[in-house]
Amino acid sequence: MVKTFPMGGIHPDKHKITSQQPIVDAGLPEFVYISLKQHAGNPAKILVKKGDRVKVGTLLADADGIVSADIHSSVSGEVVRIDDEKNACGYDEKMVVIRVEGDEFEPSIDKSPDIVKEIPFTAEEIIKKIREAGIVGMGGAGFPTPVKVTIPEGKKVDCLIVNGIECEPWLTADDRLMVEHAEEIVIGAKILNKIFGIQNAIIAIDENKPEAIEVVRNITRRYVGVNVRVCKTKYPQGGEKQLVSAITGREVPSGKLPLDVGCIVQNVGTVFAIYEAVMKNKTLFERIVTVSGDTCARPQNFRVRIGTPASFLIDKCGGVSAETAEVVFGGPMMGQTTINLQAPITKVTGGVLLLSEEETHRPDMMDCIRCGKCVDACPMGLRPFLIGIYVRNNMIDKLKNIHAMDCIECGCCSYVCPARIPLLDFCKLSKIELKKKQKGN
Repeated sequence: MVKTFPMGGIHPDKHKITSQQPIVDAGLPEFVYISLKQHAGNPAKILVKKGDRVKVGTLLADADGIVSADIHSSVSGEVVRIDDEKNACGYDEKMVVIRVEGDEFEPSIDKSPDIVKEIPFTAEEIIKKIREAGIVGMGGAGFPTPVKVTIPEGKKVDCLIVNGIECEPWLTADDRLMVEHAEEIVIGAKILNKIFGIQNAIIAIDENKPEAIEVVRNITRRYVGVNVRVCKTKYPQGGEKQLVSAITGREVPSGKLPLDVGCIVQNVGTVFAIYEAVMKNKTLFERIVTVSGDTCARPQNFRVRIGTPASFLIDKCGGVSAETAEVVFGGPMMGQTTINLQAPITKVTGGVLLLSEEETHRPDMMDCIRCGKCVDACPMGLRPFLIGIYVRNNMIDKLKNIHAMDCIECGCCSYVCPARIPLLDFCKLSKIELKKKQKGN
């Protein structure tokens, strides 16, 4: 029986046109631009300087505090500058710029294709390896993984959920990763099971990924403590709270995390990176990225070195055409429109989309007709239309009472609104205003 969450959700067109495109290596650009803040929390502290020679896997910057992450070189070459560079939003961000010279790896990295199955490490040793590899949540949030998998005293995990839903339209990076690296993902789940002291990992896969379901299910038959659950195609099925509800039937209370109901959710890309870190001594210096969209001439799934300019990938797919109205980092529902095609791929970039005016046009906003469609669609049970009213009228005190902070910014409300009100924008603004007010108090 397929699983899903009980409240809200929508069914946008999926456009999974790259689902049968194998992962190909993107190759090496002339320069990489490696940001010091590819994760939630503090930017990493720089350890290198201009003129230093680095290899693939060399530590460039050290985590600054608990909620931060190490940053490693994705290429070998010379550090030519450390300066503010434009990110995808067009803002300045401190980056290490490296001129690529060859492709020499740190000797500790195991480059062999052999799959290592035995896990000889303790939970503490595993977490240390994850920390030293600079692994963060690769589903988009970028929260440092060693923090997430270190369970506080008094808390207990009885279920690991590996998120293979990938419900955003156009994106297929996780789908192809499961098809081509299923066993490594399953071993990665076993590694996490060992940290938590459980034998209950569930790999959740959307029903629109039949090949991934078959491949992963066949692998799990050989491993105790890891199973597959098929989930109904519905957006945002990949949201943590929605996935916990679908798989376990547990409801994560307002203001709480999956951990508070005994669950940890990790993206399949993160779990694959954990396998590579623990079993192959591989730092997080590359990831899978889908380049697609209705104006993309040759959509593909790439294995990309972190810091590669988006333009490098776009050119490999035929370039930006005259019909391209927007370039989006991530998916069309929760992604970010970029104004800088030189912006680098980071640890959390799952896709680069070239979209037409038809796909991105925002009609003029009309008056709310109180139809309630946004309420029906909200997977968190919120009243987006009311959040919009309060924000537009500067009624910030009322936002807390209607749980505006529980918004997961999925965009379902804006998608269904017949008045074309940018409800997602208002929901985001409400959270910003509430945080400002809390700091002021």
